[in-house]
Amino acid sequence: MEGTMELRHLRYFIAVAEEGSLTLAAEKRLHTAQPSLSRQIRDLEYEVGVQLMSRSVHGIQLTAAGKAFLDHARLALAQADAAAEAARRAVQPAKPTLALGFLTGKEMDWLPEAMRILHDELPNIEVTVSSQNSPDLADALMRGRLDAAFMRPEERAGELVYRRVITEPFVVIFPSDQRLALHDTIELREIVGETFIIPSKTAPTSRAVIKDYLKRSGLDIIPDHEVDNITHAVSMIASTGAVALLPDYPNNLLPWSVTSRPLQDEAPTIDLVVGYSKANSSPILKLFLTRIDDLSAGISSKADRMSGAGSAHAPR
Repeated sequence: MEGTMELRHLRYFIAVAEEGSLTLAAEKRLHTAQPSLSRQIRDLEYEVGVQLMSRSVHGIQLTAAGKAFLDHARLALAQADAAAEAARRAVQPAKPTLALGFLTGKEMDWLPEAMRILHDELPNIEVTVSSQNSPDLADALMRGRLDAAFMRPEERAGELVYRRVITEPFVVIFPSDQRLALHDTIELREIVGETFIIPSKTAPTSRAVIKDYLKRSGLDIIPDHEVDNITHAVSMIASTGAVALLPDYPNNLLPWSVTSRPLQDEAPTIDLVVGYSKANSSPILKLFLTRIDDLSAGISSKADRMSGAGSAHAPR
């Protein structure tokens, strides 16, 4: 198709689609005037040749064509960002580098093991580390800002590949002085009536697993609050006396005021994966991926040693 569609048109379209409003997109995201933004969207629709958005009293809604266009627009922007990032990295010194991302809290377990394996192979390697929510890690991988990330498998990131490193059960986390602390394991029905917290949309994979598990249980457990990460969860549990179902978290990283127990019945589980982009041709990434199994084995044996040394009241 010939024409003058530009990356900014895609950026504007995505902002309006995500905000559901020309006014909000103009003010919050793009810092531009609404009439100018409306004109840009009209120009884009003219270029594409079909209506992408319908305007109503309820705001902006995507047409079927707009929904199809949105996925490709996101991918095109991500690939443009990745191209720019690859160009910037190509002019940097030849020192081997790997940009690693971690689901917040996971770097405690996985970073030391990853560094040991990388330094065994490449003593001079420079590793950069970032800690984020899983959807943000997926975005950074697609934009070429990270080479690999320890994360949850995110549904929307079609250009990413996932290698499972461990499957984690969900456990019950609650205040240490709560009546539940008297039990070695917790039946789900025991938390009916307690203030219950659930991950927000910053952790969509965990959130979906918990919601599905509660629905299948048939119990009347309705979330009272949402939390954005493990730190927020622990703070809410300690301050409000709430209870949460969260992926297994090392007890030695929880403050004294909060503890955890395994579920008595079969617990729901969630995978921790290493994600990377299909388009990333880094030889260092390739080398790192050949050592993923060694990495998982190292963490598993370390966890086994810790659980053997722990008590029945300290699930790992």
